[in-house]
Amino acid sequence: MRILVWHVHGSWLNAFVQGRHTYLLPVLPDRSTNGLGRARTWDWPGTTEEITPDEMRQAPFDVVVAQRPFELDHLIARWTGRKPGTDLPCIYLEHNTPRRLENPGHPAADRHDIRVVHVTHFNQLMWDTGCSATTVIEHGIVDPGYCYTGEMASAVAVINDPATRNRLTGTDLVLSLRSNVPVDLFGMRSERLGGSDLPQAQLHHEMARRRVYLHPNRWTSLGLSLIEAMHLGMAVVAVGATEAYEAVPASAGVVSNRIDVLEAALNRFVSDPDEARERGRVARQVALERFGLKRMLNDWDRLLEEVVL
Repeated sequence: MRILVWHVHGSWLNAFVQGRHTYLLPVLPDRSTNGLGRARTWDWPGTTEEITPDEMRQAPFDVVVAQRPFELDHLIARWTGRKPGTDLPCIYLEHNTPRRLENPGHPAADRHDIRVVHVTHFNQLMWDTGCSATTVIEHGIVDPGYCYTGEMASAVAVINDPATRNRLTGTDLVLSLRSNVPVDLFGMRSERLGGSDLPQAQLHHEMARRRVYLHPNRWTSLGLSLIEAMHLGMAVVAVGATEAYEAVPASAGVVSNRIDVLEAALNRFVSDPDEARERGRVARQVALERFGLKRMLNDWDRLLEEVVL
């Protein structure tokens, strides 16, 4: 199939484009938000092709995967000349949790012509999509391999934009826990909080040198950094919000909403490298089975065939 999809969520797209289809990525001369094109930090297969807005008018597509409300509202029709759901089969991929629970109406709600895909069952539960058909396709990632060394007696958290997202991503918890347990912070635009922004390959290496992964997120979808940490072979200490209880079994770490329990678990794993390593081995096995790339791509193939054929 020929799939039109914008480069919005790079880590998710890195897995998606590993499939057997042709992936057409809109590109603009300045590579701004609506036209990033191919990634520059990942090695994507030759089946990912850049396409300009002018080329879209004539190019054939089998399906478009929308990820932002304005793509659905006007961008797709303006650039392709085809109305999503009517002239072009359309899937709306929802990466996020609803921001306001008192009004959780989804941008693609009550659309009989569009399938909504959620990346977690929690998101499907929380969004109100009305009569729109919904499907859950959980994350999968390209396996970075078992890289764990745990040589550094510290924990690590990965948060993009930690200063602006703050309580959503649990930035305040990281800063608070740091007073009693060493926690290193990585992620885009984390420097102002003493963190580091590293390329993906280097990030995985540095994560795996730490003894335990801290997932402090309060209200986001299940972060890909958590799944990556589990693939690397890291034990996990996670806030018990959204999908964390489903993703991290007790044998792979500790999930709790009690700050004292989280702090004690971090200190225990930092102080006991043997237990941390054993929990990390379990975490990796769980991640390979539930969040493996092959499972994700197979789920998407079944959906694409259902929507397009």
